[in-house]
Amino acid sequence: MRFLVILLGLCLPAFTVCYSQNTDPHDTTDIRSYPDHFFLWPVLKERSLNFAVRDLKTKESVRYKPNNSFSLGMGAYVFDVAFEITFAIPVNDRNREIYGRSTARDLQVNALGRRWGADLYTQRYSGFYSDDPFVAGGGRYPQRADITARNTGLTGIYVFSPQHYSLRSAFNFSERQLVSGGSFMITATLNGFKMVADSAVLDTDELMSGSEFRKLRYTTFSVAPGYAYTFVRNNMFISGALMAGPAHNWIHYQNEDSQGKNDIRFNTFASLRLGVGYTTDSFFTGLNFVQQSRMVKFDDIRFTNNSSTFRLFVGFRFREFGILKKGIGDLPRELMLL
Repeated sequence: MRFLVILLGLCLPAFTVCYSQNTDPHDTTDIRSYPDHFFLWPVLKERSLNFAVRDLKTKESVRYKPNNSFSLGMGAYVFDVAFEITFAIPVNDRNREIYGRSTARDLQVNALGRRWGADLYTQRYSGFYSDDPFVAGGGRYPQRADITARNTGLTGIYVFSPQHYSLRSAFNFSERQLVSGGSFMITATLNGFKMVADSAVLDTDELMSGSEFRKLRYTTFSVAPGYAYTFVRNNMFISGALMAGPAHNWIHYQNEDSQGKNDIRFNTFASLRLGVGYTTDSFFTGLNFVQQSRMVKFDDIRFTNNSSTFRLFVGFRFREFGILKKGIGDLPRELMLL
């Protein structure tokens, strides 16, 4: 049992779920699907959570990052479901001496359809370093082992013109976009962020009431419109999607004297998706990057957190055979017949 707990702690899993029909009625001259294929791919992945704090009066600022590593694993698309499982690559001792030690627990579930997409995620990171190159000086970055950050949320995406733009073609390759095209999109998100430290997160020469904070918790609800476009040339593609809009935040923060304060603000939310790759009917490779950014203001402080995912992968499509021709909904009945 202890071994299982340790194994789960080292594993940074990310699951991508995609449902499609086993026929081709949705195929267009712009989009091609592969309902009779299963896919396999190795993947190199990095997920991260960082944040920046700026005092708007003194202009002093600091950005904190975790010393987390890449993870390596495998992905598959079978039974009309895509999933990945990866394991962290250990950070060497020299990096820990320079950047400190971080622990990360990161779980993500994605669902991508023709018109819609959804992300459910939870992150918990402990131990950060400041990336200020002027403070670093001799090569050892300022470290804050006392800082813990948690980020949990649900994001939904709606594509207005799925016949011209495929979200799945660039991010899980269950489809292939054959012609350049784009679509307007809209995203909605509900997110909870919490950060706790033993002392002030931002040390300034002139301490203001806001800059002394050592605990911060806020809940964000946002709706953001945007646009996505994929440029296709032969078998190559470049895809990008940008969405930005207002966000409503319920904020609670606590100063070093343990005095808690509440606030309600309208701030901003932004989401960026980028993909580059090469794909044929039997082979695909590429990289993609997804980032969500939230900015809140309270007193004279501007606080921005960013959660991001980077993936590099190479994959192959194979003809389905036997039980692999079934969908996820057919599995319980097939297993009972065995």
